Amino acid sequence: MIVEPGICGLPCTIRAQKSDHKTVLVEIAESECKQIQRLSKHLNEVSLHELFLPMTRNPVYIAAEKSGCHPSCAIPLAVLKAVEVAWGVALPKNVRIIFTHESSEKGNCGTD
Repeated sequence: MIVEPGICGLPCTIRAQKSDHKTVLVEIAESECKQIQRLSKHLNEVSLHELFLPMTRNPVYIAAEKSGCHPSCAIPLAVLKAVEVAWGVALPKNVRIIFTHESSEKGNCGTD
């Protein structure tokens, strides 16, 4: 999976592959972002149980916080999506966030 996280302009590649009955191996590569490079060192595998833990106990988000990732960084979410697909609990479908002019005029999203 290729992730283009947004305004930072620092894409990465995420690979998730089921290794056994208990874990999915995760590789985050090709990022120039120092925080994502640290995240890739802190996060090597995710179990099926860990996949469904709440954000405050989820190892992906815990590793992202330890790595200094910005709270709205899309990479941790993309890791979880890749792991879901590797486990077979989700289908590979692109995720998009679309900012519209209308929402920024109302002050709900975007920048003015």
